[in-house]
Amino acid sequence: MRGSNRRNILVCLAVWLALAGHTVTDKILAVVPPVAAFVAAGFEHSVANLYFIPLGMLLNGEAGPAVTGLDGMGMMRNLSAVILGNLAGGAGMVGLVYWVIYRRPAVRE
Repeated sequence: MRGSNRRNILVCLAVWLALAGHTVTDKILAVVPPVAAFVAAGFEHSVANLYFIPLGMLLNGEAGPAVTGLDGMGMMRNLSAVILGNLAGGAGMVGLVYWVIYRRPAVRE
């Protein structure tokens, strides 16, 4: 779970900034910096890996040397770790912080 909190903060920041935009241009320009930071840091995301790993499996050995472990079992190992990290970081850390910040005290009658 390498950097799961940092990457989920970037994903949530992109969503939050997009929701704050009023026009489509605002939304697109707001999403670019967090997504660029996410990619530049080399973080992994389960949805992105569902595209890149099969693409690598199709192109394995075509454009360069063959990569070992780039098969169905390697994909399952990678996705299981990445999905657990995304769940822990997104729901556990970011979701928990939002719940603590925005919870309302119980109304007593």
